[in-house]
Amino acid sequence: MKKIYNEVFKRIYIYKFLFEELVKRDFKAKYKRTVLGMLWSVLSPLLMLTVMAIIFGNFFGRSIENYIIYLFSGQVIFNYFTEATNEGMLALVSNSSIFSKINVPKYLFLFSKNVSALINFGIILVIYFCFVAFEGISFTWQFILLLYPVICLILMNVGIGLILSALFIFFKDIQYLYRLFTQIVMYGSAIFYSIDILPQHLQALFYCNPIFVCITYFRSIVLHNTVPDLWLHLLLAGYALVLFGIGCCVYKKYNYKFLYYV
Repeated sequence: MKKIYNEVFKRIYIYKFLFEELVKRDFKAKYKRTVLGMLWSVLSPLLMLTVMAIIFGNFFGRSIENYIIYLFSGQVIFNYFTEATNEGMLALVSNSSIFSKINVPKYLFLFSKNVSALINFGIILVIYFCFVAFEGISFTWQFILLLYPVICLILMNVGIGLILSALFIFFKDIQYLYRLFTQIVMYGSAIFYSIDILPQHLQALFYCNPIFVCITYFRSIVLHNTVPDLWLHLLLAGYALVLFGIGCCVYKKYNYKFLYYV
């Protein structure tokens, strides 16, 4: 029995080392052969924020208080979502040369992509909170609750990544369909406008979009210093658990077929 336990812990240690190396590789590869390197993690969203503020500020900014933070709140969540899921979609195919030769859990490649995206997200959050402080918004105890939508978003990203990575192996066109889908999600997440300008019956439809729910949670805490209602917590948790559960089921069902199609 002791020998079995030692073998289990040995395998866990081996996978832990592999996972750490995959995260390092994925993060470094993102900025390989670039002049500014990791600075692009900061510059890219800031440049996009500037462009969006200039374009949409005159149309929607006048009626929304602290519009830059309002816009940044939506952008930081949506960018993390798109990066994690797009990278996750390619995780298995891009690492097929490894798991086709070595018997390792394939989900490690997806998790490493998600951790790499999470690191980027953390860097941008630091800049985001600097903007919040610069705008004179007070940091209160409610800010701790921002961990809740972040955790839910991580689960959603992993779940969607598991689904997309499996589909991409069998159906390469999924990357183009998903690109179109993310554009629809962006416009349906009220990143640069407020849903208050829409009729009441249309506003309810936005809550069918889990990214909008995450963004709404962020804005409620940061901009309004208000803890969202219980139903919003339950809705967000429901999206996270359902998407993660579906992702696990899809991965488990098709896991044994991956080697035959990569």
